[in-house]
Amino acid sequence: MRVAIVENTAITHHGQLGVALHEQAARIGLYRPFADGALPDMSRYDALVVFGGEQAATDDRIHPYLPRLAGLMAGTAEAGKAVLGICLGAQILARGLGAENRLGVAREFGWCEVASTTAAPGDPVLGALPARFPIFQWHADTFTLPPGALHLARSEVAEVQCYRWGRAGYGMQFHFEVNRPMAADWLREFPGLIERQSPGWAEAFPRLAATTGAVADAHGLALARAWVAQIGG
Repeated sequence: MRVAIVENTAITHHGQLGVALHEQAARIGLYRPFADGALPDMSRYDALVVFGGEQAATDDRIHPYLPRLAGLMAGTAEAGKAVLGICLGAQILARGLGAENRLGVAREFGWCEVASTTAAPGDPVLGALPARFPIFQWHADTFTLPPGALHLARSEVAEVQCYRWGRAGYGMQFHFEVNRPMAADWLREFPGLIERQSPGWAEAFPRLAATTGAVADAHGLALARAWVAQIGG
């Protein structure tokens, strides 16, 4: 399988998703449009992944590639190919599908509880998880459910945590790809920012990583493997 990956920021880890892709010997095409504006030609790929970033999904003045990426994600999902938007990626896909982006109104950080909707057990990806599960979050923005999308998960802070559009177009607000080594690296890279997001989180990290983080790692890998299984379906 050939998978196009779009990164939206300089420090991007593929985490649990990278594990699942490498297990299937996926051939990766990597794009960084925040640096050069280039986006993949999806006729060459079987699936599209768009990771997170610090920008908003509507920051067109600073990042003029965003409308094109929103259209590419929506068009790829409409074509029936597997699409995955994570955090900012989910917000961009929602934009491309006609949802409303809502900025700065839904702040979550760290390992947080997410609840599946009644539609989730029958979904080939979210059905891999229990009704409630801890997963990593780092966002302030949210969005409405895209027209025609299946609502799969919510939290107390953000009503739309996961949705599916069409056969395999998934938007996941939460960072299921984040495993404990990745969270530790973010803590090293962004200590001041994380302290402002969640005072005391650095001190609590060893305890959280050994408990909630370990459970979230397993859920994240299960989600990653389930989504990868949709490629080429």
